[in-house]
Amino acid sequence: MADKDSVAMLIDSTTSKIQQLQQAFSELESHNAFLLNLKWKQLEEHFRGLEKSLKTRFVELEAQEREFETKLTESQQLIEEREAVVLAKELATLDRLQQKRDAAFSEILGKRKACNANLEPNLNTRVTKSKVEESSKSKNDEKGVIESKPCTELEILCRDMNVEGLHKYISDNRKNLTVIREEIPNALRCVQDPCGLVLDSLKDFYSGDNLVLDGKKDGNLLGMRRTCLMLMESLEQVRNTEKSRDEFGSKSVIKRAKGIALGWKPKLDLMDMDASNGNSLEAHAFLQLVATFDIVSEFGEEELCKLVPAVSRRRQTPELCRSLGLSPKMPGVIDVLVNTGRQIDAVNLSYAFGLTEQYAPVPLLKSYLKEVRKLSNTRSGSMTPGAQNEMEERELSALKAVIKCIEEHKLEDQYPIDPLQKRVAQLEKAKADKRRAVEASKPQSKRARANGSIYTTRVTPPYSEKSFYQRATPERYPYPYVYPVETHHPTTVIGAAPYTISPPHTAYYGNGYQVHYQPAPYIH
Repeated sequence: MADKDSVAMLIDSTTSKIQQLQQAFSELESHNAFLLNLKWKQLEEHFRGLEKSLKTRFVELEAQEREFETKLTESQQLIEEREAVVLAKELATLDRLQQKRDAAFSEILGKRKACNANLEPNLNTRVTKSKVEESSKSKNDEKGVIESKPCTELEILCRDMNVEGLHKYISDNRKNLTVIREEIPNALRCVQDPCGLVLDSLKDFYSGDNLVLDGKKDGNLLGMRRTCLMLMESLEQVRNTEKSRDEFGSKSVIKRAKGIALGWKPKLDLMDMDASNGNSLEAHAFLQLVATFDIVSEFGEEELCKLVPAVSRRRQTPELCRSLGLSPKMPGVIDVLVNTGRQIDAVNLSYAFGLTEQYAPVPLLKSYLKEVRKLSNTRSGSMTPGAQNEMEERELSALKAVIKCIEEHKLEDQYPIDPLQKRVAQLEKAKADKRRAVEASKPQSKRARANGSIYTTRVTPPYSEKSFYQRATPERYPYPYVYPVETHHPTTVIGAAPYTISPPHTAYYGNGYQVHYQPAPYIH
């Protein structure tokens, strides 16, 4: 617009310029009137023609500009009208699609509830393929169907916050614990409040004073505690993989976790941690609770370190200590293990935390065997046959545990195992000879029953069945710690896979399912 105005002003000033030029020529007429007059007329005609041509062209350009502006306005209006039509069609399509999605989800939820009502709690029992396809499809006006991934029963239980159903499901599917352990983190990711679900599952961890002090004899309680431990481990795994941790660090979650931990701590103080032989499930669950919800500051590192020897034989212990920030405190824990006759545990932890230079494994293993043999030699003269057999069994167990530790950490070059294996063979031969002698000395008299069957009289062993081990003092065990003899029975348990267990107890598979076994050795 500014350019057009300037052009118009220049065209209007043409007349004035011509007049000024005419006055200049008039002043020169006195010198040569004829020639100047003739030249001026020619110049004037030329300039007047240019002026007329410029005005005509300017008028044409203005007309073309007005026509262009009119077309531009009409085009913009047409575009706006078409955009409005397209937007209306999109909104209508989205409304129809949302209605179809809502209808499909309602149908899916209805069929899942019907399936859950009749579904038996078995991991291998799943919704049939036809039902899954039928419940996970909804029609689309363009593509026909939209497929959705079906949820597993475990995900449905977690999503519904069904704690009792979750415990029962894991208990009933105890034979597939490996599969369940892999599925639980994904199931927790589907839950709106995974922390609340896990905290709710801990409410019956201590379900009575009589079970607190003797919980390992109750299979159902033991299974429930292992399930709780597995849920906390899975929740920590989810926490470590998620980008946002606001939910895990919320005040309400921390408050609930602190309340549960403070309620558990006095019950732990009532338990005999020495009797757990480094395999305390209750201490492990407490430390896992503190690690999962990051409430270490509530108890302090020193207090938590006191519980580490109670779980020193569980395979999760090294990683759990790292999560708790106890790595700098591990030399003190290893010192406690060494001073209580548990050198093999000390060796395993020294390898896990890279402290083998400070705690040389071979001297520790040799000192352990030296103490076992020293005890056997000093008491061999005054022992009863039963006590002597038990001391030999103690030495046999110690030798096999040391051999296993040497093989695991590849220490054969520093500590040859051939002499140890020869001693093992010698003790096993002596054990077999004594067993055959006892069997040969048993009475062979038999008496027929009324139904024709026979039975033999029960013979009381010639030695006392009372345990030879005594409870350790707070400062040092009176005897070197005995590591049970490893067998080759397979083990599959929830949580830790400890490499020892007290002989009178049974191993746990799931909730309440028990099998006699001796677990595998410590695995890093």
